[in-house]
Amino acid sequence: MKTLRDAKIGSTVQVVKLHGEGAVKRRIMDMGITKGVEIYIRKVAPLGDPMEVTVRGYELSLRKADCQMIEIA
Repeated sequence: MKTLRDAKIGSTVQVVKLHGEGAVKRRIMDMGITKGVEIYIRKVAPLGDPMEVTVRGYELSLRKADCQMIEIA
């Protein structure tokens, strides 16, 4: 299983599945990250947390823990 955490800077990936439960999964979905959406990896902080991405035309910063719940292709 490849997660958003494993994606390289400058690549565009597609969401296959969201893992997690309840409020955490709902929060990720509320940010616009749903099955099938494309995510462009803009940059990653020096220590790997957070990761800045572009999704649905806006920029978003995600924590490592959230990135590991997003399965990509």
